[in-house]
Amino acid sequence: MSDAPPSNFTPAPMDSSKRTWLIASGCAGAVGTVALATPFVESFSPSERAKAAGAPVEVDISALQPGERMIVEWRGQPVWVFKRTPEMLATLKTTDSEVADPLSKRTDFPTPVWAQNEDRAPEAHKDILVVVGICTHLGCSPVEKFKAGPQPSLPDNWVGGFFCPCHGSTFDFSARVFKNKPAPANLLVPPYTYLSDTRLLIGEDKKA
Repeated sequence: MSDAPPSNFTPAPMDSSKRTWLIASGCAGAVGTVALATPFVESFSPSERAKAAGAPVEVDISALQPGERMIVEWRGQPVWVFKRTPEMLATLKTTDSEVADPLSKRTDFPTPVWAQNEDRAPEAHKDILVVVGICTHLGCSPVEKFKAGPQPSLPDNWVGGFFCPCHGSTFDFSARVFKNKPAPANLLVPPYTYLSDTRLLIGEDKKA
């Protein structure tokens, strides 16, 4: 399977005030403690002119460690670049039957063909998840809930993933939404390509 995705997804632009609110605060009133330490890696920040034009963003992921997530701004929206551990990837088999769209086949929220799989990533880089970090329900920002087990607002059989505190949608480690939740679709996969094993280009689907 080619690592180069088709250009079939263009997220809607977002005004600067909402973007700031999403990235800095998540959802209004969201509180809690992340039980598993998952440090953020400093994000690449393009120029204001590049952001305004929606230019592709080149990202260096060489320092990204398993269990870490970095947030990159592209077209006014936060894009998560998340390096999953082998243990996180192993949970996907257990959530396949519990998520609403396990292979990301929904056509009203299109996913690149190369990401229509359990990992939602190219085979050669299946540990790296790249998604727009905005809930597909009403535009809130999900938070990390990586610790497994019973927790407030989460099921007793929770294996880890993401939680949207605004309206209760839950997502697994591939950002696939669980069944019977307000969010109508998985978190969106933007167009991107690998320039090398450690450099991503978000916003273009050309081959390296």
